[in-house]
Amino acid sequence: MPTNAAVLRHFETTGVTFHDTPAGLVRISIATPLATAEVYLQGAHIARYQPAGAAPVLFLSEKTHLTPGKAIRGGVPIIFPWFGARAGHPESPAHGFARTMEWEIESLARRDNGDIHLVLRLSSNAATLAQWPHEFTIRHRITIGAQLHMALEVENRSDAPFTFEEALHTYLAVGDVRSASVTGLENTTYLDKVDEGQRKLEGTAPIRFTGETDRVYLDTTTTCIAEDTALARRIAVDKTGSATTVVWNPWIAKAKAMADFGDDEWPAMLCIETTNADADRITLPPNSTHVMTATVRLASK
Repeated sequence: MPTNAAVLRHFETTGVTFHDTPAGLVRISIATPLATAEVYLQGAHIARYQPAGAAPVLFLSEKTHLTPGKAIRGGVPIIFPWFGARAGHPESPAHGFARTMEWEIESLARRDNGDIHLVLRLSSNAATLAQWPHEFTIRHRITIGAQLHMALEVENRSDAPFTFEEALHTYLAVGDVRSASVTGLENTTYLDKVDEGQRKLEGTAPIRFTGETDRVYLDTTTTCIAEDTALARRIAVDKTGSATTVVWNPWIAKAKAMADFGDDEWPAMLCIETTNADADRITLPPNSTHVMTATVRLASK
């Protein structure tokens, strides 16, 4: 049975409330002196994050579906256990099943410094086993404060190793992507998915956006910074436990082709995705846990 807000009231604390959307999703609203945020139980999806005194840091499409079983466009979707199309399984949903399933609350607490710490959990069940035959538990540990910290913890509860891909598919809000840039991936090999997956080497200059961009940067653990010139700010994405970074913007034609994305919204976003995919996919032994983290923060000049 889907969870509703009423049965979660015992988790509420100062600054945290639960709401049922008209379509039947549960939204967690967080408002503290440090930041405001919205998180959905479906997909353990952080939809909004805004530090106090700043413009929103995450982009959420006005056209997104907020209905059960439909992926949310924007914020931070969780990709698991495969990234993109599943090789050899055209019937499988893109980016796996975790982003469209309802997660459960394991814990929610307000820390002494005002941060809200939320742990959401998804465990293998009949629906997941029908698509991917492995026993697992995933926890998304979210901290809402002056920074947004995320830790995606994958536990292998089966009796054999399994291999998976994952991503914290972070949509950053920018004033205008055409004047924005990304640093931190200089001299890094990437797969250019706009150019049939050709393997290329990034140069020494910042990444700039002049058309559709979909690049999978391999074997990189560095912090990336989005230089948001239009809003006169810098957004940093720090990470651990991740060897892949994806940079994405759909540009004009692809934006128009997506039913859950506004035709004219593409200048307002870019994705810097904390990922393990392709050659960097994870093989996890039984009774083991892998943790991947991403921290999104406003950086000083």
